[in-house]
Amino acid sequence: MKYPTLFNEKRTAQAAAFLLHRAGGKLPLLKLMKLMYLAERESLRRFGEPITGDKLVSMPHGPVLSMTYEYMNGNITSKEGGWATWIEDRAGHDVALRDQSMLRSPEEDLLELSEDDLAILEETWRQFGHLSKFALRDYTHSGACPEWVDPQGSSAAIPLDRLFSALGFSPEGITSAVKHLTEQAQLNAAFS
Repeated sequence: MKYPTLFNEKRTAQAAAFLLHRAGGKLPLLKLMKLMYLAERESLRRFGEPITGDKLVSMPHGPVLSMTYEYMNGNITSKEGGWATWIEDRAGHDVALRDQSMLRSPEEDLLELSEDDLAILEETWRQFGHLSKFALRDYTHSGACPEWVDPQGSSAAIPLDRLFSALGFSPEGITSAVKHLTEQAQLNAAFS
């Protein structure tokens, strides 16, 4: 199944900024990635809508957001108002806010994110923010994210139908959710 492209760099950067803000400005890359994946997963479960719109991928350390991972590693040049506006270049294994003073209040400063996005990010932080990067990695391997399959040292796309199935959607619900996201991606492509 072709994966719809809904990736939004600004929303992704602001979601990362929210979690970094909650952490005091800096997080290990692995932990930030797992938190972002879990928030994306919950948004899709609850609303059938993504926060980042990123492609979900199985990698050896669990599920990741593909483009987000590339931005975290500095492999993609950021657009104005995007990743580099909010997030420092990776330093070792850590990712940090570029300028903590830019983010006084998530509700007032992260304007690309909806109230629902902010609520899911906050809930994700409350539920998982206290865990270490390795505890989060282990959590995503423990069966909590059954859509992840071991890619045997490589990477493999997580199809949306498998994700929605893992989230408990009915076959009709899966078809409807994937169709909606595919149509949304086609509209985005037509107007970009």
